Amino acid sequence: MSAQLIYDLVPLGAIIQFSDGTPRPPERHRKKLAAWEHRNSGGRLIRKQAECRVGNTVIGATITLHAGDYGGGGVVVLRVHRTFSVDSDLRFVVTERPRVGAIRVLSRPGEDAELVHLASSRTEAETWLQSHGYPDAVLDEVTADAPAADVVEGRTAA
Repeated sequence: MSAQLIYDLVPLGAIIQFSDGTPRPPERHRKKLAAWEHRNSGGRLIRKQAECRVGNTVIGATITLHAGDYGGGGVVVLRVHRTFSVDSDLRFVVTERPRVGAIRVLSRPGEDAELVHLASSRTEAETWLQSHGYPDAVLDEVTADAPAADVVEGRTAA
């Protein structure tokens, strides 16, 4: 599916894979493999940002994936996010949706909120919030009536 369909239909918290459709190069070609991995990877959908105007410039709508955290000993040193324009030429696939009843911890209220944690229960979300500094955080329960792209472009999503 396209990035635009991800923006329109897929709920925050879903696991998304993206690809440019090219075959994976052999391990011995390290630079080619690194370039391929940059365009063929995945992450958790954490943000959908609508189109906005800054002066005479229009910044198109985007989706942001959380690709991973790096660090050690329980300390995150580097958090990797990947942001894609809705007109990206990459292909996207939903591999996992957030479980119904899970609680999304959003950074702030409103349409421009970012998913900062996905908890399995309200108690877990509240416990997580007490140890992390998000004063404007909003708890949002995943419901069965959330928009879903079950069948898009003739394929069934996972």
